Amino acid sequence: MPSLNLSYPYFIITFLSFFLGCKNSSEKNDSISKEAIQNIRISDSILPYVKHQEDLMAFTNVTLIDGTGKSIKQNQTIIIKNGNIKAIGNDGEFEIPENTQIINLNGKTIVPGIVGMHNHLHIPGFPYVGGVAAKLYLASGVTTIQTCGAASPYKELELSEKIESGTQIGPDIIPSAPFITGAGGNPNMIIPRNPEHLRDTMQYWIKQGVKWFKVYRNTAPDDLRIIIDEAHKNGCKVRGHLCSITFEEATQLGIDAIEHGLNSSSDFRTNKDYGVCNGGREYMDELDMNSSKVQALQQLMIDNKVFLTSTLSIYEASIPNRALANDRTLEAMSPFLLNEYKERRASFDKDTNNTTRENRLKRIMQFEYQYYKMGGVLCAGVDAGRHVLPGFGDQRNYELLIEAGFTPQEAIQIMTGNGAKALERSDIGTVQIGKRADFVILNGNLGTDATVIKNVEVVFKNGIGYDPKLILKEVEGQFGRE
Repeated sequence: MPSLNLSYPYFIITFLSFFLGCKNSSEKNDSISKEAIQNIRISDSILPYVKHQEDLMAFTNVTLIDGTGKSIKQNQTIIIKNGNIKAIGNDGEFEIPENTQIINLNGKTIVPGIVGMHNHLHIPGFPYVGGVAAKLYLASGVTTIQTCGAASPYKELELSEKIESGTQIGPDIIPSAPFITGAGGNPNMIIPRNPEHLRDTMQYWIKQGVKWFKVYRNTAPDDLRIIIDEAHKNGCKVRGHLCSITFEEATQLGIDAIEHGLNSSSDFRTNKDYGVCNGGREYMDELDMNSSKVQALQQLMIDNKVFLTSTLSIYEASIPNRALANDRTLEAMSPFLLNEYKERRASFDKDTNNTTRENRLKRIMQFEYQYYKMGGVLCAGVDAGRHVLPGFGDQRNYELLIEAGFTPQEAIQIMTGNGAKALERSDIGTVQIGKRADFVILNGNLGTDATVIKNVEVVFKNGIGYDPKLILKEVEGQFGRE
């Protein structure tokens, strides 16, 4: 989403972009962001959450992980002006302008705002949790999300517009069309009747302003071919939670992104039929990540610029000896979700000696680590559900990426810069001169302690600093009430 500017020309641009659909989306984002770096405004309803709204600010003594994957920098000074990053360098390297609000961040870390690439506004059983989810995302340092399939698409579009106009708090939302699946799929999703119905339905959602389509487990190969063709003709993209179609088949058809990594791959299933979501999953316990067939598949995806989205935290939630909710999660849950968690936890307590899913998690981690090291674009998202809440699950993803073997700077790149790259957004995702001032101040040294990712002190979005504690206080007991 572009930076916020409530001037008359900005509204004209927004109005036109809404009806032009997906064409030249990256060009539009860049042009708008350059024009809209001044006069950032928000409504009175959002002001109580704001901690900093100064036009000119300098942060000194910063430990910086900038989202590029490069080495961590110590003792940095960052200057922001009118919502954009104007200068970065070693402390004392340049003169700080007069009348600048100076904040000493000794002992603290700055990282880019998280770009969540599988961040729904619904959870199982609740087709829309957007109002509370948006607050949880922002309070956790998530400043941009791609929703990766919509269960309530109109509400999603409406929330996106409210946040963009400054009347509601939350991350910038890049909305999706409803899920597309095939025969035998979920009846609340789009199930194409014929090619004409499929193309007409996609055109309808393109005209509503969506830029992304997500295919689901039962999509037919011929339908995916049409979906990719129609999307790409209109400058949109397609991502998939696959099963009936293998990663190899989807890649060769031209898919842009694949979700969940190894767990959703049907390439290695035994006795799988073409175009059908079936076959044995023994590969999850037996597959050698270093085998030529795994590396050949990953290289094919990399050569075709398919980005892979990691969703480790939601998988962890199904592992008996790991599926544990912390205090802040329990505080945010509605009584209904809290009771569900307690019942599920009681069942898990009887099965904690079962290590099957734990071993599979490690295999999923190995697949993603290898994909990244081979040169693939790996992103991350929470895919909220169970006791994995929006934002909190994104933070947990960071800890799990560290567990998988990534360095702090690599894990942050996966969660920020790579997401921006996949979205073709040059204005967000990294802390660099000229970028939008979307970043998170963490209390502690994230380079030496992965748990610091949860110590969010201030979240800057469009150069405005929000107080996460005030936001989280308001959502106590509210997640799962919508």
